[in-house]
Amino acid sequence: MASASSSSGSVPNAPRKYDVFISFRGETRNNFTSYLHAALDRASLEVFRDDKKLETGDEIAPSLIQAIKDSSVSVIVFSEDYASSKWCLDELHRIMQYRKDEGQYVIPIFYKVDPKDVRNQTGSYEKAFEKHEIYYQHDPDRVNRWRAALSDAGKLSGKHCETST
Repeated sequence: MASASSSSGSVPNAPRKYDVFISFRGETRNNFTSYLHAALDRASLEVFRDDKKLETGDEIAPSLIQAIKDSSVSVIVFSEDYASSKWCLDELHRIMQYRKDEGQYVIPIFYKVDPKDVRNQTGSYEKAFEKHEIYYQHDPDRVNRWRAALSDAGKLSGKHCETST
């Protein structure tokens, strides 16, 4: 399903609870992400997609971290507002950590956003990080982890979708 360039290391032999974990921002929930989820479901893949509404200040839940770890593949749907969500950025950091440490496959989808904006935090990603820099001035390491995760994910071979779905 994923190319070798999207992975690091070897895929662990342990059976996984989910075939695919989908990371996305709510703006794509009722369009692109729904279609993606339905297509994966039709292919008889076990898909984890967190649809609960998160409140500002919520931390990434241990069950969500476990779902990322228990997935063979993570699909990240980068959209215009993805970087404005600390939840998405924390999730992305964990995904990229499992990619590095355990060889999880990661497939980025750049939905109506240029991959270089993700990689370099320009465009809407730059605007989001201007706010993060102010809000998290007491925790610059967190912001730096997010930047590194975006940069690494933006360098992966993925799919660039420029049109509406």
